Amino acid sequence: MEGLIVTLIIGGLAGWLAGLIVKGGGSGIVINIVIGIVGAFIGNWLFSALDIAIGSGFVPALVSATVGAVVLLLIVGLIRKS
Repeated sequence: MEGLIVTLIIGGLAGWLAGLIVKGGGSGIVINIVIGIVGAFIGNWLFSALDIAIGSGFVPALVSATVGAVVLLLIVGLIRKS
């Protein structure tokens, strides 16, 4: 149960941070959590594909999820423009 709560907190924070970085990306807490959780998968894949180790714990997970969420929002923004 604690893992789920931590995942939701990291997802919400990462989605919110990504929304601040990519203007207009934030869309409420539920969407921010979804963006953050999907972003975590993207961030983990991206960091492992680039062979970048950032460690484990709350802060590295938040960094990875935020980077992934930013990438996700940029991709979605590009798709919306076309």
